[in-house]
Amino acid sequence: MGDGAGIGPEITLKALLDENLRTACRCVIIGDAVHLRFLAATLGVDIDELGVEIFDLANLPADFETGVDAAVTGKASAENIEAAVKLWREHKIDAICTAPISKKAIHLGGYDFPGHTEFLAALTDTQEFRMSFFAGKLRVVLLSTHLSLTGAIDLVKTDRLVELIRFSSAKLGELLGRDVSIAVAGLNPHASEGGMFGSEERDEIIPAIEYCRDALGIKVSGPYSPDTVFLRGYKGDFDGVIALYHDQATIAVKSLSFGSGVNVTLGLPFVRTSVDHGTAYDIAGKGVAEASSMAIAIKLAAELAVGSPKKKVI
Repeated sequence: MGDGAGIGPEITLKALLDENLRTACRCVIIGDAVHLRFLAATLGVDIDELGVEIFDLANLPADFETGVDAAVTGKASAENIEAAVKLWREHKIDAICTAPISKKAIHLGGYDFPGHTEFLAALTDTQEFRMSFFAGKLRVVLLSTHLSLTGAIDLVKTDRLVELIRFSSAKLGELLGRDVSIAVAGLNPHASEGGMFGSEERDEIIPAIEYCRDALGIKVSGPYSPDTVFLRGYKGDFDGVIALYHDQATIAVKSLSFGSGVNVTLGLPFVRTSVDHGTAYDIAGKGVAEASSMAIAIKLAAELAVGSPKKKVI
C-alpha cells in the first residue's frame, strides 16, 4: 500500500473499486489493516464487499501525521515491501504492484535505499536490473536514472549501451513472449545530424548498435532523433526504446500518457509494476487522489505475470 502518510493506500483502494480489475487477478493488499479500514470508511468503500484480501502487518500507530516524511511511516512502507518479497518466495503471490513510497521516509526508518527498485533488487540478490516505463505500446528502458545531466552524459559509452541493448531485448522478449525490436534514442539534437551537434552518436552509440545487430543478432536500430523516436514507439513502430538519461524518458512518457504510464522493473525474478508518480503529500488524506495509474499498474502486472492472469495473485 506504499507510504501510509501519502496517497498510496487511497489509490490502492480506489483502484480496486474496478470489478474488472479484481477479476483480472486475486488481489492482496499488504499493509496496516486498521489504517486501510479507517481510510476506506472515509472514502465510502466497503473492503469486505470488495472481496480483497489484506495481509495485515499492523505496523502503523493509531495516530500519525499524513503528508510528512517520518520514520514510523517510512519503516512501515519498507516492511510492506519486505513482506511482499517474502510472500513471493513462499509462492503465495505471483507479482507485486507497488504504491509510492518516500525515499526520505524509508531512510528515516533505517533503510538505506534510494527507492523501490534498488530495495527489491537487494532483497532478491538481483545484480542486473533496469527501470523501464510502459505506456501502451511505448516501452522505454533507461540507461541511467537519478543522476545529474552531466553525470548521465558521461555514462553514454559503447560497452554500457551494448549491455543495455542486450538486456532490454532479452527481458522485453521474455515479458512479451516474442522477438522484439529495439530503437535507440540519440543524445544530441537530431541525433547529432551526422556529427554537426556532437560526437557521442558517432563515437559511442552507433558502434554499440552495430555490434548488437551484427554480432549478437539483435533487432536494434538507431540512433533516432530523440524528439521523434518516443512517438514512433508509442505508435508501435518499435517494441522498446532505449533512453539515454532519466528525463529524456520521463518527459516523453508523461507527456504522451500522464496518469496511465507504468513503471516496470526489468530483471527481477518476478513481475513488478508501479505508478509513475510519487506520494503526493500535498493532497494526502484529502480523498482527491487520482487512481488511474495504480489501476493500470495492477492490470499490467496481471497481464505480464506468466500464465493465465486470472489465476495470479497481485
